[in-house]
Amino acid sequence: MHKSRLAAIVLDCRSDDYERDAGFWSAALGLDLKPLPEGQDPRYRDLDTPEGEAKILLQQVDHPSRAHLDIETDDVEAEVRRLEGLGAKRVAQVRTWWVMQAPSGHRFCVVKPQRPDFPGNAKVWP
Repeated sequence: MHKSRLAAIVLDCRSDDYERDAGFWSAALGLDLKPLPEGQDPRYRDLDTPEGEAKILLQQVDHPSRAHLDIETDDVEAEVRRLEGLGAKRVAQVRTWWVMQAPSGHRFCVVKPQRPDFPGNAKVWP
């Protein structure tokens, strides 16, 4: 048995001015940019979303800008297999997570828990 739920909406930004783009999304959504912790990869920036809501993460990328979802789980491999059973395909493993592709062509990631309230509201899968 494992659990999973929506973790984050990720805004992939291909940009020549990532700080400008992060500032835009912060102002557009009315959410402060969280300070970048020492040692954190600067390509990843979190907006300060209210507790209980999905994270909004900005990610500097080399591919065209787009948005994707992150699904958080306490068992990445089990969740990936469950999603493959629904028709998703593995695209690439990155560090500890998998980039997946839905039958519709949308990309999404399966990641370890990202929010401190996991497993709250997570679906339990057999």
